Amino acid sequence: MPPKAKPAAPIPSVWTREQRTPDQPALSRAAIVREAVAMLDADGIEALSMRKLGARLNAGATSLYRHVATKDELMELAVDEVAAEIDVPAIEDGDWRAAVTGAAAAFRATALRHRWLSSVLGQAGLAYLGPNLMNFSERLAALFTAAGFPEPSRAIDTVLSYVIGMSTTEAAWLTTVARSGETEAEFIARLMPAAQQAAAGHEHLAGSYADTAALTDPAALREEKFGYGLEVVLDGLALRLTA
Repeated sequence: MPPKAKPAAPIPSVWTREQRTPDQPALSRAAIVREAVAMLDADGIEALSMRKLGARLNAGATSLYRHVATKDELMELAVDEVAAEIDVPAIEDGDWRAAVTGAAAAFRATALRHRWLSSVLGQAGLAYLGPNLMNFSERLAALFTAAGFPEPSRAIDTVLSYVIGMSTTEAAWLTTVARSGETEAEFIARLMPAAQQAAAGHEHLAGSYADTAALTDPAALREEKFGYGLEVVLDGLALRLTA
């Protein structure tokens, strides 16, 4: 007789396993996820643990594990929770670029409110199976399909790669600023002399650090840079669309 095939290993995701019936009805998975997001927003990924989360909820680790098996599952749930905040506008008057720009801006705004988000998207297992991320992906796919892209998934990947990359860098910068206890403008003003000195021997960099716009309205400058790069990406996609 041929050997029996080994059972397939379970897929490691909160979205692929059967939920257990909780013994503590007052402690819901929704409440656990909301508190986890609050902890992530306040103190970052390093500060989140099942033990600390249980203490915040006045529940033991065993009670938490009835709803969420691992910290990895918890991160999948947290990612999907905040993904509900990302709006994807509909195309109006045939202007697909305006709709994509609105979706990209909504993603960036969400990533800056939850500065841990962009950095964990690639590490959060099968987070894309979550209902909110599925809905976000579906709306993006509908947008790019309506725009006429024959392979909307590739256009989506291109835009999201840019948005996630920029948001990750921007969120890391803002986290560094927050830890300083200063405003962004104050932090830049203190940093600028050292940056100018370091760039002094580099012909093509020196001019960049002579720009004082970052001292007057750094948030507006960051938004302008994001918008510039997004326009370049959309220009490229527009060329592929017309070709």
